[in-house]
Amino acid sequence: MMRLLKEQGHEVAGYHVVKDEPSEIRRLIEQAAQTDSVQAILVNGGTGISKRDSTFEAVDGMLEKRLVGFGEIFRYLTYQDIGSPAIMTRATAGIFRGRVVFSTPGSEGAVRLAMDSLILPELGHIVQQLRK
Repeated sequence: MMRLLKEQGHEVAGYHVVKDEPSEIRRLIEQAAQTDSVQAILVNGGTGISKRDSTFEAVDGMLEKRLVGFGEIFRYLTYQDIGSPAIMTRATAGIFRGRVVFSTPGSEGAVRLAMDSLILPELGHIVQQLRK
């Protein structure tokens, strides 16, 4: 993901690997949102349906405005790629304190699909809209 962002001219302000622990995820998002240079926050993994997967709830619960189309289109694209297991795909995006937040499954294929098809084509436009 970082390579894809950099290839598109985006600067990566931070990178963290943490356990799927809601309080830690919320803390890092809060911290990032307090940094002036951070315009977008991307979270990968922890979006499944097992008991240990809680990233989706942590991120989605923080969003002040949801970009519901992101999850809907991501699931549709996933369905085109892998079929019916796409119903277990939990991706979300929205706005938190003036920053766009994307949360996607952590598999390499899911990250690439989200980045190539949705995030990279719209990231600059979303950030521009948030500055208005």
